[in-house]
Amino acid sequence: MSKGHILIVDDEPGIVRLISMYLERGGYTTSSARNGSEALRMVTDRSPVLVILDIMLPDIDGWEVCREIRRTNDVPIIMLTAREGDEDKIVGLEIGADDYVTKPFVPRELVARVKAILRRTRASAASEADEVLDFGELTIEIAKREVRLDGESVTLRAKEYDLLVELARRPGVVFPREKLLQDVWGYDCFGDSGTIDVHVRRLRAKLSDDSSNPRFIETVWGVGYRFKDRPSNAPSR
Repeated sequence: MSKGHILIVDDEPGIVRLISMYLERGGYTTSSARNGSEALRMVTDRSPVLVILDIMLPDIDGWEVCREIRRTNDVPIIMLTAREGDEDKIVGLEIGADDYVTKPFVPRELVARVKAILRRTRASAASEADEVLDFGELTIEIAKREVRLDGESVTLRAKEYDLLVELARRPGVVFPREKLLQDVWGYDCFGDSGTIDVHVRRLRAKLSDDSSNPRFIETVWGVGYRFKDRPSNAPSR
């Protein structure tokens, strides 16, 4: 039985064949798209469990494809690029990618990243159905994946939400960046702790959380982050 269907978006046939071979050995089924327009159609038509998306495509670049997917879909996305450096990585994470791999890559590492992301996604979906994290002005309903701030709904991307829940479930506990990377993204040795900083920055912006005087997420310098033990207006315990 297949572990899930994965869409590979790349215009290089050799890359597609290589990724497909290793994923299929790992028990997944695959399909491929050669350009962004085809990829967007296939995400809708085939409902993949994960998308591997090259940035450099013949028509629409991978960044725009990622943006379009994220308008309606939380499917995990791993972005591929031939360029080294942090700029592409930061852009990808900012627009909603879950991970980032630089070409040339080790196929087994890519498969390990796929497995880690899907493990985390499925574990999150199986979380306690009735769990609600109530901090007064901030409420998180786990079953609905809904966050409300001062009574208003807050729209979070999948990993922003997962990171917030990981922190909020254990108020006052300091989470090193590496620990958050392992628990939220599902891997440690392959990760970049800068991923955490990008997502915390986005979370703070959406929660109107001032990093210099935070209501919710505190920075523990040189270590990581923690959710405040008693956020302002939190109910008494």
